Amino acid sequence: MANLRVGLLGIGSMGRHHARVIRETPGMDLVAIADPGGDRFGVAKGLEVLPDVHALIDQKLDAAMVAVPTVYHEEAALALAAAGVHTMVEKPIAHDVESGRRVAKAFADANLIGAVGYVERCNPALLAMRQKIQEGLLGQIYQISTRRQSPFPARISDVGVVKDLATHDVDLAAWVAGSTYEVVFAQTAYKSGREHEDMVTVSGRMANGVLVNHLVNWLTPFKDRTTIVTGEKGALVADTALGDLTFYRNGTIPIEWTQVANFRGVSEGEVTRFALEKREPLRVEQENFRDAILGERNDHVSMAEGVRTLEVVQAILDAAAAGEARHL
Repeated sequence: MANLRVGLLGIGSMGRHHARVIRETPGMDLVAIADPGGDRFGVAKGLEVLPDVHALIDQKLDAAMVAVPTVYHEEAALALAAAGVHTMVEKPIAHDVESGRRVAKAFADANLIGAVGYVERCNPALLAMRQKIQEGLLGQIYQISTRRQSPFPARISDVGVVKDLATHDVDLAAWVAGSTYEVVFAQTAYKSGREHEDMVTVSGRMANGVLVNHLVNWLTPFKDRTTIVTGEKGALVADTALGDLTFYRNGTIPIEWTQVANFRGVSEGEVTRFALEKREPLRVEQENFRDAILGERNDHVSMAEGVRTLEVVQAILDAAAAGEARHL
C-alpha cells in the first residue's frame, strides 16, 4: 500500500516538530508544507513553502496536520474537510465552542478522520497511569490533581493560559477518569500585562464523582508537569516532563501511635517507580492518526472529544468571570 501523502499547515514552533515526526513515521510522506510566514526554522528541506491551506490542498493530499495559531483552526479545518482530507488539528480544536462544533460536524458529515493534537495522552507516564488504573491498582479513584506551570512561551499570542495549557489537563483528566466534567469553579489572574489570563486555579467534579483540581500558569520560573491520581489503595504520580510514573501504596503496617494514625488517615507504604518504555509522545500521536486513517485502531483524540474539552475550558473561563460555579 502506498504511503499517505501528508501536508503540513504551519511550520512555526510546533509545526517544525510535526514536520520532523511526519517524515520519520512509517507509512507517511510529507509532500507539502504551507506557512504565510515562511520557513524561519529551516524545515522545508527542498519542499516549496506554499502560501495557504488552499495551495496545500492542491497537492492531492490524503491527510493533513494543522499547526497554525488557534484563531485560524476553523478556517483551515473546514477547507480540508471540504476537500476530503483526513486532518489532525493541534489543540484546542478551535477558538470557541461553536467553531469547534462546526469543525467536528464537517468531518463527521464527510466521513473523514478528524483528530485533535492532545499529545499528553501519548505521554508514556500517562499511558501507563491509565492502564494501571484500569487494572485496578488504585481501586476506586477519589481525586485527580494536575500542575502545569512554566515561564511564558513566546510562541503564544492569541489565547491565554486556559486555552493553551489548561486544555491539556482538562482532556487528560477526563480521559484518565473515564468520565466527563459535571461542575467547575475557577479563578484567573492577569499579572504580566497581557490581554489574556496567565494564571488559573480550577476545582471541579466529574460525573462519576471524582474530584479534580488544576493549577496552571505562565508565571513560574521552572517547568512543572505533574499529575496525581489518588484512590482507595494509594496514589499514582506522573512527571510528564520526564515521562516518569511512581506508585505510593497505602501502608499495611498498623500505626500504634494513635494520634499519628488519626491524623494521617492512611499510612505510608511501599513506593514503586515503574520502568517504562519512553517513546516520543509526538511520534506516538502521529502513529495513532495514521492508524485511524488506515482503519487499524482508534487511539486518536476525536474531534467530538475535542469539542467536549473546549466546552469545559469555556465553562472555566465563564466561572472565573462570573465568580460562581458552572455546570456542564
